[in-house]
Amino acid sequence: MQLPSAGATPHGGLLGDVPVMTQPINPRSSPQLGLLAQWAILVAASMPLAALLELLGLPAALLLGPMLAGILVGSSGGTIRAPRLPVFAAQTIVGCLVARAITGDIWLRFLKDWPLFLSVIASIVAASSTLGWLLSRCKVLPGTTAVWGTAPGGASVMMLMAGAFGADARLVALMQYLRVVLVAAVASGVARQWLAAPVDGTVPSSPAFAVHWRDLVLTLMIAGFGGALGFGLKIPAGGLLLPMMMAAALEALGLVTITLPQWLLALCYAVLGWSVGLGFTRDILRHAARVLPQILLSICAIIGICAVSAFVLVKGAGIDPMTAYLATCPGGVDSIAIIGASSHADLSFIMTLQTLRLLVVLLAGPALARCIAKRLL
Repeated sequence: MQLPSAGATPHGGLLGDVPVMTQPINPRSSPQLGLLAQWAILVAASMPLAALLELLGLPAALLLGPMLAGILVGSSGGTIRAPRLPVFAAQTIVGCLVARAITGDIWLRFLKDWPLFLSVIASIVAASSTLGWLLSRCKVLPGTTAVWGTAPGGASVMMLMAGAFGADARLVALMQYLRVVLVAAVASGVARQWLAAPVDGTVPSSPAFAVHWRDLVLTLMIAGFGGALGFGLKIPAGGLLLPMMMAAALEALGLVTITLPQWLLALCYAVLGWSVGLGFTRDILRHAARVLPQILLSICAIIGICAVSAFVLVKGAGIDPMTAYLATCPGGVDSIAIIGASSHADLSFIMTLQTLRLLVVLLAGPALARCIAKRLL
């Protein structure tokens, strides 16, 4: 029986160059048994890890637990990947979750202090680009890989754009996904320290047995239509942003009440956690082992730069420290949204700043990469 070729990945994963383990196959055994066993291990490890983190009082425990389980499976040679459709669907649900916190006050606050907010975004992008240039200049990472790896945008979006512009997608994936994990861990710890009241590991949701099914169906329809529209228009992070904007507008008009039961949110968090954790394959870690200390140092530097920007927001605009920190965090948008909701921060402000920064990075990223590439020649 012919073995799978070394470039194929199950479920059409983003990292098409990660080799699949080619072990002898028993003709009498189902070829799916290996995949089913890996999924069983992943699910079995996710539940106790999430329960442990929730007992410790960490925010977003239902996201961090599956994420850690995914890292263990992916870095141990697992070949499974979170299917794209469930990941995309989970992002649309998180978009509706964020929409519940968006009010008109946040836009008024942004218009009032827009020079400060734009200057904070510009400083973060400039600092991360300078750090990427230094990593490339010192021959730590090749070409523009460091620029995309240090960019404070969405991990999956940055990885795809990096590959399109000739950077090493594997190293970019390592830097971006490792940063997502570290930022999520740091943000959870900061939320626990800064909040006087104990922090629940989940986010507010509709009671499990008091769900208004009409509103739930309408919420799912908004998520589905908004996600499909975002996908069709090829908008970066459209699966999260379009449902978020549609749900916020419809709820502001009083046409619908966004309803999300806890079991649905828990399922979405697990899928998103797995999508990040399973990206840490053995091949990626081996490929970047020699520069891992420098990568970790660069991630810590970016987190520190964003923390300084958060301090500026606290002093310059009177934003509470938890909201300012999460708004400037260079992590995944969905991860930050979940942590923000579970820590009772101003989620609408957080998502406004995160979304604006992502748009700036998407618009300026290619030009910055080309400029730095010319200077390295």
